[in-house]
Amino acid sequence: MPKATPGACKPGTKLDAGKLQWSLLPLRLLEPVVRVLMFGARKYAPDNWQHVPDALDRYYDATIRHVTSWQDGERTDPETGESHLAHAICCLLFMLWHEAKDQRGRPPVEI
Repeated sequence: MPKATPGACKPGTKLDAGKLQWSLLPLRLLEPVVRVLMFGARKYAPDNWQHVPDALDRYYDATIRHVTSWQDGERTDPETGESHLAHAICCLLFMLWHEAKDQRGRPPVEI
């Protein structure tokens, strides 16, 4: 990556073209997802989902169960009281993490 030359840009210039626009993500809508993660951390252990055998298949199955429950009109999971969609999002995030781990041979970098 080339070094920046001091004074090469006009004042107020921000070279962020092509970078991720995190402001597009509606963070407030992720609160139920975080509550589902917190429930799982209390029930099992924090990050226990990272150690589940056959995780991609099992979390796919769980995703479909939550989505079909939601589709059938059951909006909240009876155990947690949280949205079935929030549970499905958690499962999809777990799948994404495991897929990245499988492709790299190691867990993805966490921030």
